Amino acid sequence: MKDIVPPPPPIVRNEQAAIQALFQQNVMPTYARFDIVLSHGAGNYVYDINGKRYLDLGGGIAVCCLGHANPEITDALTKQAQKLVHISNLYYNEPQGRLAAALVKQLAPGKVFFCNSGAEANEGLYKLARKFGHDEGRFEILTAVNSFHGRTLAGIAATGQDKVKKGFEPMMSGFRHVPYNDLQAMREAISPATVAILIEGIQGEGGIAPASAEYLLGLRQLCDEKKLLLMMDSVQCGHFRTGRFQSFQRTLEGVPGGETFMPDAISMAKSLGGGMPMGAFWVREPHAELLGPGTHGTTYGGTPLACAVALRIMEVIERENLAENARVLGDWLKSEITRLAAKYPGVIKGGRGLGFMLGIELVEREKIPGFAAVEKTSSIQFVNRLHDAGVLTIPSGAQVVRLLPALNLTRLQAEEGIKIIESIAASLS
Repeated sequence: MKDIVPPPPPIVRNEQAAIQALFQQNVMPTYARFDIVLSHGAGNYVYDINGKRYLDLGGGIAVCCLGHANPEITDALTKQAQKLVHISNLYYNEPQGRLAAALVKQLAPGKVFFCNSGAEANEGLYKLARKFGHDEGRFEILTAVNSFHGRTLAGIAATGQDKVKKGFEPMMSGFRHVPYNDLQAMREAISPATVAILIEGIQGEGGIAPASAEYLLGLRQLCDEKKLLLMMDSVQCGHFRTGRFQSFQRTLEGVPGGETFMPDAISMAKSLGGGMPMGAFWVREPHAELLGPGTHGTTYGGTPLACAVALRIMEVIERENLAENARVLGDWLKSEITRLAAKYPGVIKGGRGLGFMLGIELVEREKIPGFAAVEKTSSIQFVNRLHDAGVLTIPSGAQVVRLLPALNLTRLQAEEGIKIIESIAASLS
């Protein structure tokens, strides 16, 4: 008698509680996750497993620069995956060489090292600085208070926030923190061991605080005077997010001396891969060959697949003039935040940032009636209200809500976001 194949079991919907249980049982609890389970996205919207749609103004924390399920990224992935995914850095490959050339073209003569994340890119900067000062016994890197440079042991030592260091003492030596945007404090902090200064063009985790033009120019002059490397962490504020390739280029537009400003090294990640895990750091001449064979390496850095995607992203940004979109629409968003601050002063203090790296500064939790009774910060509570209304944003510290949307955000989508943000502010006012 012929065996009868049993019918397949019914498809069981992965309900939110079931998926969260998987995390609770199997994933380390290193993140304070929001109570949302996302399933898919399209353009500047994402959807949870219950079918609710969210306007994504957080961009995966400044990563998804072309939005979600972008057909250009899918095409680049598919074509490259059919040819070569990974070969290791024992060999040459065309996408890596072309991407390095494209990044150098945006900056100045120099060379690029590819890695897998922003933290790894910053690790490369620390090693570059130590190599630069090794023969003179110099190793110390000065960073800024409220800075953020990653979660590795060196990264948390470099970061100017005590909360990331707790439980991991003793800290790796060689880093000291100086007040941000304070040139005199930086000058006074330099010691015989100092070899470099590392800052963010716009502090992201520190609350969307841009470096001033005077600060940037003063740091360049100070580093030249003291023979220090000036290094910039552009992991979050770079890759056209402010309307220029790097945030310092936007900050220094039209400023005397700004046209010749250039750091000695820059770390990159996030939007560079548009969702592919990749990072890089660029080093200008004459320091571009300080890290020679055997001094630094990575297994996955510069894989053909990631580089092909990054190249396509740069092509799309140029073809669709997305840097200008970030500039113009970002200016409009900032003006709208300023308007909301004037209209709802009991909730919103003001706006800060450049382009599509913006912060909504809220008043203190205790002063907002709807928030005062809850221990969570005002930024977390505001973000949760936005979730309920269908918008994703990113908290930054206790009182700032970050907007880090895709570079192809449209005016209609921006208006939709502002309308919802205003409705939350009005309900709390």
